[in-house]
Amino acid sequence: GASVVLAESLGSIAGYMCSEGEQKVVGLEINANHVRAARSGVVKGICKPIYLGRRQQVWNIEVFNEQGKLCCTSRLTTAVLFE
Repeated sequence: GASVVLAESLGSIAGYMCSEGEQKVVGLEINANHVRAARSGVVKGICKPIYLGRRQQVWNIEVFNEQGKLCCTSRLTTAVLFE
């Protein structure tokens, strides 16, 4: 659960940073594959764009544990709303 919250937060922030003016970014879909648990320590999330369109964005987010091992890979799709 926590990995998906982190993934959605990172993707939403990235989407906002790629928006212009009064545009808003909202989540449409998120999926995640949990590879291993991160029961303690610090985790690191890396968010990269897969697709940055005018009305839609797709983000790939990977979450790693302190040893650099993949814990979760996630894909977030967002919609770009125009005012």
